[in-house]
Amino acid sequence: MSQLKPLPRRLIARLDIKGPNLVKGIHLEGLRVIGLPATYSRKYYDQGVDELLFIDIVASLYGRNNLADVVRQTAAEVFVPMTVGGGVRSVEDVYSLLRAGADKVAINTAAINTPSLITEASRLFGCQCIVISIEAQRQPDGRWEAFTDNGRERTGIDAVEWAKRAVDLGAGEVLLTSIDQEGTRKGFDLPLVSALGPILGVPVIACGGAGTVNHLADAFQAGADAVAVASLLHYNLATVGDCKTALAAAGFEVRQ
Repeated sequence: MSQLKPLPRRLIARLDIKGPNLVKGIHLEGLRVIGLPATYSRKYYDQGVDELLFIDIVASLYGRNNLADVVRQTAAEVFVPMTVGGGVRSVEDVYSLLRAGADKVAINTAAINTPSLITEASRLFGCQCIVISIEAQRQPDGRWEAFTDNGRERTGIDAVEWAKRAVDLGAGEVLLTSIDQEGTRKGFDLPLVSALGPILGVPVIACGGAGTVNHLADAFQAGADAVAVASLLHYNLATVGDCKTALAAAGFEVRQ
């Protein structure tokens, strides 16, 4: 278990987008429409969220990311860093999203299919802009397998080893989503977080499973540098302020 880190821990609101709608699923499936992305991103910004994470969850099916307009609209009204992912397949896609107002771009499927994309993109735009998104599921033998296409496709690749390689290739941050825990509100996959958080050398964002404010502190204790939450905020189980108050009470430095 890692020691408390001196830098403030980040609270990120995750917004999964399908077409014009903000949606939420369980295990990345069974999607339910929540509302309009602009409404919720503004709400979380007003509450004091540190960052926003937009994922186009059907982009890989159609071979393109459709979030540029959402990013432009949000960037005009919301002044916190934004990470955008889903269907990013080339450095041109990365450039398009950065030009639209994203601060960072998350890549999953294309990075696994063409690892050199990580190096090329980080060289062109800076490693701080390139986030590797890993969707991991626990297997019977105890290892975690990396999945692509919003958890639909198996790769046979060990998720922990892939995270290490992605960082070596130039990734500046890792978004670590547990398919097993995602949408369950039962807490993060702490063994997965602790397998990577303390050792990678770049920030690790824990994602999937937050159902109470106490779950956030658990993820940070396991070694996460940031947490991405959806259900906790979307369903009004807690506000951003509630989360930060609980984290501060648990001894973690947070941005006020």
